[in-house]
Amino acid sequence: MVTSKRVYNWYIALVAAMCMVLYGYDASVFNAAQGSDNWLEWFDLDTKRDANLIGLINTSYTIGAIVAGWFLGGPTADYFGRRVGMAVGCFLTIIATFMQAFAPYHNLGCFIGGRVLIGLGQGMALTAGPIYIGEISPPEIRGQIMTFWQMFYSVGSFIAYWIAYACSANKAKLGNWDWRMVVIFQILVPLIVIILLPFQPESPRWWIKRHGNVEEAKKALRQIRDSEDEVDFEVLTIREAIEFENEAVGGSYKALFKDPSIRKRLYLAFVLNVGQQLSGQGTLNSYSSAIYKTIWPSTQTINLINALNATCGILFTLNAVWTADRFGRRWLFIVGAIGMGICMMIVPIVGMTTPDVIGAKGTATKTQPVGISIVFLLFLFIFFYKPSWGATTWIWTSEVFSMNVRAQAVGMCSQMQNVANTIFQQFFPIFLANQGLKCLFFFMATNILLAIFVWFCVPETMKVPLEEIDALFGGQNHVEKGGQMLGTTDAHHAHDEKNSVEVQQQRETTKEINV
Repeated sequence: MVTSKRVYNWYIALVAAMCMVLYGYDASVFNAAQGSDNWLEWFDLDTKRDANLIGLINTSYTIGAIVAGWFLGGPTADYFGRRVGMAVGCFLTIIATFMQAFAPYHNLGCFIGGRVLIGLGQGMALTAGPIYIGEISPPEIRGQIMTFWQMFYSVGSFIAYWIAYACSANKAKLGNWDWRMVVIFQILVPLIVIILLPFQPESPRWWIKRHGNVEEAKKALRQIRDSEDEVDFEVLTIREAIEFENEAVGGSYKALFKDPSIRKRLYLAFVLNVGQQLSGQGTLNSYSSAIYKTIWPSTQTINLINALNATCGILFTLNAVWTADRFGRRWLFIVGAIGMGICMMIVPIVGMTTPDVIGAKGTATKTQPVGISIVFLLFLFIFFYKPSWGATTWIWTSEVFSMNVRAQAVGMCSQMQNVANTIFQQFFPIFLANQGLKCLFFFMATNILLAIFVWFCVPETMKVPLEEIDALFGGQNHVEKGGQMLGTTDAHHAHDEKNSVEVQQQRETTKEINV
């Protein structure tokens, strides 16, 4: 039976997940703005003459995001709280949106400054958001709730692309507002998040880690747990784990590199987050329009395809809701990588085995039926990507790190996506120009390697409590060791016998999966 407290738990998690709308919207909004002739004229840009400069505008966002993720997001979330980290990120995004939308005529510097600032804001929000969700969610549904983190990325893209489609259809009436409307709507979601955040509880784990305030932690948990036994059990578990981390591991970020178990997790998460972008999704999100232009000359048609893609992305991500906590993270990673690899193999084969025709502008293109089949395959790629390497990468990254390094580690790992994307984007346009659709064979090979990597290297974390994750990676059980240091009975034995048996069964299941 679903209780009111479980519903409220979902609600506050979804408010935090709305921070991902910022990322999804911005990842799509610049792609849409570049298609506006009015935007190009306002900033005196030419797509051919200023190709490198346009690339720099896109890269400026990632610079801000990387700086925030590596150096600002973790300390802010740890020192001031998860809610403050999200709120600051949203506030910076609102300021940056106005800088971009109302940049003076031919003043590209102001627009680029807004791009850097929006990167900083999103780097802050994208560090605190998934940590907050992981720390307030019960382990048995943590994967389901984290799925909505990725789904809100698709919601952001959905909003951006449909607004872009509507504006492109009315660009004669809108004039320069055809691109300003797309940009200015970016303030909507962060404004909602800022309004809602003060009315929901802070992470109970942060209250104990930062202030040692057990009463505030209990107060927060009482709003989202069904019984006082659950509250006491979880608080004791958190206290024991944090005691061990402070005494034996160290409370500073040095543990990221000093502790072999944490270091192993950091490197694994680096590979998964880089792999998420090299699977092909990051490149397709930025260059789908360029690929579609080889088939359709109409910008409005391309905007419609992108909007439909974003719409399907929302539906496809929901598949992780019923699979993440049923089949596990490893299953999703492996099946997703194999499916994406097959799609990336078939698309260039279709392109190579079908004849070219001369388009209206005298350039070689494909017939519409071939174009539709390629679009279908790229949509099928999204079907495999969204619940697996889209959602599960965030789920796994947010849950594997111990409390003492969680905020900093998640910030660093999540921004490895931008590091990988920024580097690869420097080469992909040339790759696409020289090889055409054959360049997608690279993504086929990458996805096969990712499936192999997960099979041999990545352990299953499904339904394992956050404080017991360390044991999966060769570390000590922080709860048991912390309980010994505190001189208390281990929380698992203090709880009733039924729950103790259930926890032991989860451990045994996890070990069997890993073997």
